[in-house]
Amino acid sequence: MIMAPHRPFPVFSRILHWTMAVLVLAMLFIGIGMVSSVSAYHQLVAIHKPLGILVLVLVAIRLVNRLVNPPPPLPEGMPAWQRVAALGSHVLLYVLMFAVPIVGWAMLSAARYPVVLYGALQLPPIMPQSPELFAVLRETHTVLALLLFATFLAHLGAALMHALIFRDDVFPSMTFWGLRERAATASGGRADGAAAPALAKSE
Repeated sequence: MIMAPHRPFPVFSRILHWTMAVLVLAMLFIGIGMVSSVSAYHQLVAIHKPLGILVLVLVAIRLVNRLVNPPPPLPEGMPAWQRVAALGSHVLLYVLMFAVPIVGWAMLSAARYPVVLYGALQLPPIMPQSPELFAVLRETHTVLALLLFATFLAHLGAALMHALIFRDDVFPSMTFWGLRERAATASGGRADGAAAPALAKSE
């Protein structure tokens, strides 16, 4: 029996996915640089703030896009625990991608630090000014950012496992080339398999 080819993610979903992967990774490393660097702190903060808001906007767009364009189904032979793990990791990623920028925005609001997007464009505060609240939100922001980093690494590890070990259609469905190459290889294999009996009959 020949299985139907796996459906890839829509192009817009793939663009959002890889764009956000780069932005989230950049935001996390800039955050680490802010903690470890003194001389470049203000320059990194000036990048970190609008980058976090951009991630917040994009994850909202991505969530709407996911509801409008549902992802392709997972492979039929995937074990139940992997399905549960995939769903759980995606839910956690979305929650953290919302929570980390929002908590960061609230943290800055509690300290009355301006959230400058570009030039004179600033976001309004969403929390009352409070040193105690700022301290709590700062600790929360750090913990959530580390959890996001760990979840990101787990997601990356799972993707590489599907690509290199399981060799199924999960990872290629989110790339711009994988499924096309797998389909071409599969069709070539079927053509060779069909040609062999015909050649045997002719002999």
